[in-house]
Amino acid sequence: MADKNSPKKHGKSGDAREDRLKAALKANMARRKEQAKARAAAADKADKNEG
Repeated sequence: MADKNSPKKHGKSGDAREDRLKAALKANMARRKEQAKARAAAADKADKNEG
């Protein structure tokens, strides 16, 4: 039972996978942030045109 709670040992492939996942997450978050900025700018522009 103690084996389930112990941290898993990662070899080189585990570290490489973790690095790839971190890079993918960082890129995804940056892309989402840019999309949110674009949406906010579009909404801001639409509000100015209506009023």
